[in-house]
Amino acid sequence: MPKPRHRGDGAHLPPKLPEDDADHAQLTAVVKEWAAAIVSNDVARMASFMAEDWVIVSDSGISTKDQFLAFVESGALTHSAMELISPPRIRVHGDTAVFTARATNTAHYGGRQSDADEWTTDVFVRQDGRWLCVLSHITAAAPSPS
Repeated sequence: MPKPRHRGDGAHLPPKLPEDDADHAQLTAVVKEWAAAIVSNDVARMASFMAEDWVIVSDSGISTKDQFLAFVESGALTHSAMELISPPRIRVHGDTAVFTARATNTAHYGGRQSDADEWTTDVFVRQDGRWLCVLSHITAAAPSPS
C-alpha cells in the first residue's frame, strides 16, 4: 500500500498512485502509438519507438531491432491488429520504466496468420526527454479455464 504523503503544513495528502503520474500517462500513450505504428507496418515509424540496442525475447529466442525490422521491411512479417486487453502495470525507476500488460495481436508471417494472446513486458529508458524501448519480452497467455 502506498505511503501517505504530507503537505508542508503536516496535513496528509492521498497516496500518489502510478495511474496519477505523468510518466504513466506518457508511457501508456507511447505504447499505444507504437502499437499503431506496428499495425501500420511502417518500419521508420516503428523504429522511432525503439532504442538502437532494442531486442525482443520470445519463445524462439532473441531477435535484434535490425532483424525484426528487416522482416517487416521485406513483407515477411506484418501485423493487422494489436490491442492492450488489460490495464498496464507501470513502474518508473528514474529514467527507466517497466510496462507490463496483456495484449492481443494478429500477425502474418511467411503467409500464415497468427492470432496471439500474450503477456508483454517492455523496458523503456528516457533519452532526450523521450521514452524508448530497449527490451520487449512476450509470453503466451494461458488459456482461460473452461
